[in-house]
Amino acid sequence: MIERLTPEAFRRSTGALADLLTATVAAGSSVGFLEPFDTEQAAAWWRSRQPSVDDGGLRVWAAAGPDGRIVGTAGLAWSPMPNGSHRAEVVKVMVHPRERGRGLGRALMEAVEDEATQAGARLLVLDTEAGSTAEHLYRAAGWTPVGTIPDFAADPHGTLRGTRIYYKRIGRTPE
Repeated sequence: MIERLTPEAFRRSTGALADLLTATVAAGSSVGFLEPFDTEQAAAWWRSRQPSVDDGGLRVWAAAGPDGRIVGTAGLAWSPMPNGSHRAEVVKVMVHPRERGRGLGRALMEAVEDEATQAGARLLVLDTEAGSTAEHLYRAAGWTPVGTIPDFAADPHGTLRGTRIYYKRIGRTPE
């Protein structure tokens, strides 16, 4: 089951989101953090997102496994600038390593894209580590690669990696 977290549900879920983030980093996914990385650091990071969730600038979805634990998440960060009110950035798409390959990433992306469309967004952007398995997900979901920035960020082990930028037009097309 995938649901958008209300601000209160997000607050209650920071521990479970921290567990997911820690497992994702430990599996080598480049989502902004370096090893060693523990659940306390992950929980602190999620708690730091609370003001953005509260004001609606960040929307977060969670996917629950059969036992009710959070096994996937995706976020949508709206542009804070008036000239960018038509676009949003997809952020922190994560699926627990044990749950990958079951369509959960695709389902999370569909939930994000559907709500973004309903909210009037016309353009979504995201970035991901060049050469990562996530690229298959984004290309299969109709995202267009724009280009690669070399040595953009370090992976969890400290090795510099390139990042690939993607976009997707959604909703009403510009006239």
